[in-house]
Amino acid sequence: MLTTLRKAEYFELLILFFIQGTAMAIWFVPLGPILDAHGLHTIKPFAFAASAVAAFISPLMFGAMADRHVPPAKVLRWLAVATAISMTLVSTAIKTHCHPWLVLLMIQIFYFSYAPMFSISSALILARLQNAQKEFGPIRSLATIGWMSGCLLVSALNVDSSVRAGYLGAAMWLGVAIFTFYLPTLEVPKSAENLTWHERLGLDALTLLKNRDTRVIFITTTLFNIPIAAFYPFAPAHLRDLGFTHTTAWMSLAQISEIIAMFSLGWLLFNWRLKWIFACGLGIGVLRFALSAGNTEATLLLGIFLHGASFTLVFVIAQIYLEQRIDPAWRTRAQALLSLMNGGIGNLIGYLGTGWWFSECARSTGTKWPLFWGGLAALVGAVLIYFLTAFRDKSLPISATIRK
Repeated sequence: MLTTLRKAEYFELLILFFIQGTAMAIWFVPLGPILDAHGLHTIKPFAFAASAVAAFISPLMFGAMADRHVPPAKVLRWLAVATAISMTLVSTAIKTHCHPWLVLLMIQIFYFSYAPMFSISSALILARLQNAQKEFGPIRSLATIGWMSGCLLVSALNVDSSVRAGYLGAAMWLGVAIFTFYLPTLEVPKSAENLTWHERLGLDALTLLKNRDTRVIFITTTLFNIPIAAFYPFAPAHLRDLGFTHTTAWMSLAQISEIIAMFSLGWLLFNWRLKWIFACGLGIGVLRFALSAGNTEATLLLGIFLHGASFTLVFVIAQIYLEQRIDPAWRTRAQALLSLMNGGIGNLIGYLGTGWWFSECARSTGTKWPLFWGGLAALVGAVLIYFLTAFRDKSLPISATIRK
C-alpha cells in the first residue's frame, strides 16, 4: 500500500482511472465494427484520424489551462460533460442514417473534448505521487482494468456493432464528470496578466524539445504510434476473418499483458536503465506484429496479447520520464505535448497511412494479412534502430544508485 497518499485519496485516483478507462473503451474499441455495420466503412480511416486532428489543438490548449488558470479536476469535469453530449449526438447521427460526412463532422467535434482528458487526469495523478516510478504503474493499471471491463461489457451486452455502445459510453462519461467533484483540488499558479496567445494555447511547451533525449523520447513514441494505429481499426476485422465473434472481448486480451507490465514497472525501473525498458517495449512491438502476420488463430491472439505490454513499456515509461525530467510548472503541458505528438502527428499519419496500406493489401480477393502485419513489424523495427542510436541518457537504475 502506498504511503505517500492518504487512503481515501489513493482510492479516489484509482476509481478515476478505472471509470475513465471504461468510458474510453466502450466507444473506441467497437467504433470500427459500428461504422462497418452501418455502411460507413469508407469513412473509417478518417473517423479514427479525427482523434489525431483534435490532438493537434485540444491537449496543449486545455493542458495550458490546467497549468495556469483552472484546477485540472474542473477542466476534466467540463470536458467529460461535453464528451457525453457529443457522443450521444454521434450515436444518434449513425442510428438515423445521417450523411456520412455529417457523421464524420460530429465525430470530429466529439474528439475535441475527448482528446485532452487522459493527459490531464494523468498529470493530476502524477502530481499527487511522491515516487512516480514506484507508484504510478499500479494506479495506471486501473485504467487498463477499466478498459478491459468496458470491452467485456460491450460484448456481454452484445453491442459490439451497435450504436447502443455509444449511449452506454455517454452515460459513463457523465459518471466521470460527477466523480470529479470528489477529486483533490490542485492549486494552479496565478495566471500572468500579459500572457501571449502562444502561451495561452500551450505552444510554449514546444521548447521542451530543445533537450536532445527528451526530443528523442517524443519522436520515438510518435513514430511508434504510426504502426500501432492499425490495431483497433483492423485487428477486429482480422479476428472476424478467422471466425471469431464478440471481437471487442477478444481485443481485451491486450490489457492482460498491459496489467502485468504495469505491476512490473516498479521492479524494472529499480533494476534496469530506462533506455533498455523502452527498447524492450519496442522489441515486443516488433514481435507482436510478426505474430499477427502468422495469420492463424493462435498467433493473432498472441500478438493481440503482447500489444498491451509493448504499449506500457513505451508510452507509460515516456510519461514517467517526463514527470522526472520536466519542471513541475510545466507538468500538464509536457503530458499534453506528448498527447499532441502521439495522438496528433502519430495517429494522423498512422490511421491514414495504415488505412492506405490496408487497401493496398486488400486489392485482390481477400486481405493479405501476413503482408499487412509484416510491413508494420518492419516499421517498428526501424523505430527501434532509431531509438537505440539516438538516445544517449546514461542514467543508472535506482538499484545501482543505491549501491553507490
